[in-house]
Amino acid sequence: MRRTVFNEDHEAFRETLRAFIEAEVVPVYDEWFAAGQAPREFYYKLGELGIFGINVPEEFGGAGLDSHKFEAVLYEETARAGVQFGGSGVHVLLALPYIKMLATDEQKKRYLPKFVSGEEMWAIAMTEPGTGSDLAGMKSTAKLSEDGTHYVLNGAKTFITGGVHADKVIVCARTAAPTAEDRRHGISLFAVDTKSEGYSIGRKLDKLGLRTSDTAELAFVDVKVPVEDLLGEENKGFSYLGHNLASERWGIAFGAYAQAKAAVRFAKQYVQERTVFGKPVAHFQNTKFELAACQAEVDAAEAVADRATEALDAGELTPAEAASAKLFCTEVAHRVIDRCLQLHGGYGYMNEYPIARLYADNRVNRIYGGTSEIMKTIIAKDMGL
Repeated sequence: MRRTVFNEDHEAFRETLRAFIEAEVVPVYDEWFAAGQAPREFYYKLGELGIFGINVPEEFGGAGLDSHKFEAVLYEETARAGVQFGGSGVHVLLALPYIKMLATDEQKKRYLPKFVSGEEMWAIAMTEPGTGSDLAGMKSTAKLSEDGTHYVLNGAKTFITGGVHADKVIVCARTAAPTAEDRRHGISLFAVDTKSEGYSIGRKLDKLGLRTSDTAELAFVDVKVPVEDLLGEENKGFSYLGHNLASERWGIAFGAYAQAKAAVRFAKQYVQERTVFGKPVAHFQNTKFELAACQAEVDAAEAVADRATEALDAGELTPAEAASAKLFCTEVAHRVIDRCLQLHGGYGYMNEYPIARLYADNRVNRIYGGTSEIMKTIIAKDMGL
């Protein structure tokens, strides 16, 4: 079936991006994988390529576009090559929407030019040890100083993607105690400079997958945050956090579909080249049936992902639709990638093959951004159940 989601501009971007990946990422990706992160200087290259500025207004150095379709192309091309762009996804997909939504004009003038160039990489710190998805249970605090010039931030965060290389982190902290009626009351968002005294990076976490994406624990001990770096209004942070969940879940859904599509590509290539009992593995009926079934699932996931992309760009993607897309695409990717790894036999378990890395990278899709079980709860509630 012919896709209609992309136009000539998107395809031109795809060609540029594919050439960039082949020249700048593929030759050194094994080194990044072994190191457990992409090098900091790589993000300057992404800035030069224009990756960070696509959805940033022109007045701040961006392209001024209002579309997620270029991000979609990026998901497809990185998956196709079996690589990741380190922790840069959080910079664009998660941090940027909060800056655009909450920052004042003065803040945007300070933040966005360096955001676009890659001079300042951003991350977002929500999750705390012991609280997991229960953001209303966070303990980190930010108390306004007596002279009213700054907040004093104390606490700890964990599972912070991009946390090692980040120059700025959007930190969620309590500026007021929760009330008996509303546990979510009292949370505020701050743009915290990682060079601040009292800010420290703990362990760089050793993950099963997404090995080139730096993920860390963060700690704050009497960190002074200027009042000029409060994002949005005080105590309204929890409502802000929910505002961007649809786009975040779209990103996970589309990324998962792209991984499933790539898995079929890797498996098809492998079975055509691998010979068993005197003939290519692709000649066996079981191989044909398995790949045909996988392709059918990928086709369905592509349709769901494309529909969600169009709805997101139109500003019409509802929380329940985003949850449905995420649930479907991530579950499809789980099944397809597992079957494609099986077709590789023992080699599929070796990290030198992209299918093995893809298998590990994909697993977190059914956890972060809301687990599959949470997605089902959201969908059921929308159904009136």
